Amino acid sequence: MSNLVSITLPDGQCLELENGSTVLAVAERIGPGLAKAALAGRIGGQLVDLRTPLREDAAVEIVTARDADGGEVIRHSAEHVMASAVKRLFPEAQVDAGRADHSEKFQYDFLVETPFSPEDIERIDAEMQKIIGEGATFERRVVDREEARTLFAGLGEELKLSRLDDIPKGEDISLFQHGEFIDLCRGPHVQHAGQIGAAKLLEVSGTYWRGDENGPKLQRIYGTGFAHKKELGAYLRRIEEARKRDHRRVGVELGLFFLDPALSPGAPFYLPKGVALYNGLCDFIRDLYPRYGYEEVITPQLFRSELFKRSGHYDKFYGDMYWFAGSDDEEELGVKAMNCPGHCHLFAAGKRSYRDLPTRWAEFSRLHRNERSGTLAGLTRVRSFAQDDAHIYCTPEQVPGELDAFFAMVAEVYGKLGLEGVEMAVSTRPDEYLGEAEDWDVAEKALIKAVERAGFDCKIKPGEAAFYAPKVEADFRDVLGRAWTLGTIQVDMAMPGRFGLGYVGPDGELHQPAMLHRAILGSLERFIGIYIEHTGGDFPFWLSPVQVMVLPISEKQAEYAEVVRTRLQAAKIRVQVDSRSETLGFKIREAEKQKIPLSLVVGEQEADSGTVSPRLRKSKEKIDAMTMDAIAEQLAAATAERSMGPLS
Repeated sequence: MSNLVSITLPDGQCLELENGSTVLAVAERIGPGLAKAALAGRIGGQLVDLRTPLREDAAVEIVTARDADGGEVIRHSAEHVMASAVKRLFPEAQVDAGRADHSEKFQYDFLVETPFSPEDIERIDAEMQKIIGEGATFERRVVDREEARTLFAGLGEELKLSRLDDIPKGEDISLFQHGEFIDLCRGPHVQHAGQIGAAKLLEVSGTYWRGDENGPKLQRIYGTGFAHKKELGAYLRRIEEARKRDHRRVGVELGLFFLDPALSPGAPFYLPKGVALYNGLCDFIRDLYPRYGYEEVITPQLFRSELFKRSGHYDKFYGDMYWFAGSDDEEELGVKAMNCPGHCHLFAAGKRSYRDLPTRWAEFSRLHRNERSGTLAGLTRVRSFAQDDAHIYCTPEQVPGELDAFFAMVAEVYGKLGLEGVEMAVSTRPDEYLGEAEDWDVAEKALIKAVERAGFDCKIKPGEAAFYAPKVEADFRDVLGRAWTLGTIQVDMAMPGRFGLGYVGPDGELHQPAMLHRAILGSLERFIGIYIEHTGGDFPFWLSPVQVMVLPISEKQAEYAEVVRTRLQAAKIRVQVDSRSETLGFKIREAEKQKIPLSLVVGEQEADSGTVSPRLRKSKEKIDAMTMDAIAEQLAAATAERSMGPLS
């Protein structure tokens, strides 16, 4: 082994250091200012701790607070500071695991005798600020399994001993310590606590040990941290805006749906306005099916387990499905959690020719998944849902064209919904997968080329594909900057073979079709939750549950207001009348609070002339009175064209 390692910097400069030197030593060689500001490093593009030894030649970057990854390192370190504050104030608390994703916040779970109160959280937050002020150095060391076991057993950390068993044999067991607090951790962490410029605890909630409802109940504390107080302030303002837009709150305020976790956890109760929104999305997608060549099918809700054994879901997905015994004790039935196995069985039930391909089948059936109660979150994580789901069976040569059609459909749908700035990424083969690696390589390349043909930069998500298929993910950032995956398309590497699917080709021989899984919105429940928060409930005109509110100025115009409603309903406009004995100003404000895009004021003059006076919610501009026929025709056209606003 050489006594020196060659380090290549981002600008191409090369440094030689002693073998075993740390990433921090690289920063020190570059300059004292950088060394002081350094938070972490990258070796070959991978984020690492500053204390990581360099054993071979490598490309090294230094991460500071200016780097996006720097914020993650700060939050990860603040996470440990929070745990140390809890242990100082509650010495008997047992510390479980922290958070894997530190892009926005941090968390730790604790086993305590009494749940944390709001006053406890304030005390913990204050103790955190004290620890940050102490500026203790973060130290990393690698130990063997027995040393770690002895250490945590001596500390009485029974939960940590269980987490120790999760570390695979042969993998380094690293510990990080600052002050008196020590924990199992891969890092990376800041040099010292003083580099955490600002931190704040956000909330506390209950959770279960390893997500098991039958296990111990833990307390989960969330917080966030940044290099500067200004960044923290901006984040807290975004959080406040997110609370205002929370779909669970807005859904109730607008009368769309409500949730009753005590009665039906993970399944919403849709009210009439919510059904209008739900059906509006379904109808939108359905209206595109003829043009894009889709036909709808309906497959059963219950299947014998043999179907899911054949698809591979029985082994991979069993705990996430609902199972029960049939009338025959030996009969095991599964509630449908996905449409693909049923579609494959449907395809296999008939004789197929190449002339029948592509076959594109879509289905909006209800699906049910046994999500753990601790993971349920409004509409974004549910047990009962539907997808704008479709499966395409085609020849291998037809795959590129089907991928191109997917991107065209995505552009059309997202455009009408006002979703901008969508990015595309390809999720590649995970460690455990079905099919052959060579086939995965071919499919992944085809997806990447399709993304690029559609005009997107293609990001890669290594190892994040489902076990049966690489996929394209349409990633969207909402108005609060949060990232969501909406549409996906996958090239299935396993199911056609597992179901023995085939078609007769031009040569008279039997061939295996390619299979694509496709969704544009994804789960309708999840999409509605995301979309409510993105828009704040301010939907495009064509999708608004109530498009028009008719406002009679007095009771004398109540009869005429009903005439207006009848005329608009005939034009298939969703319209209501506010006939309450309230002032016009009050009614206008109420319509605006309900996010109704258009109000039609009708007074004595309008009733006499057979007109209405339009008032746009988003504009103070005065609009001339219009006849009932004129407004009905214009609103019907705006709905048919799926316009963002009611009036051109």
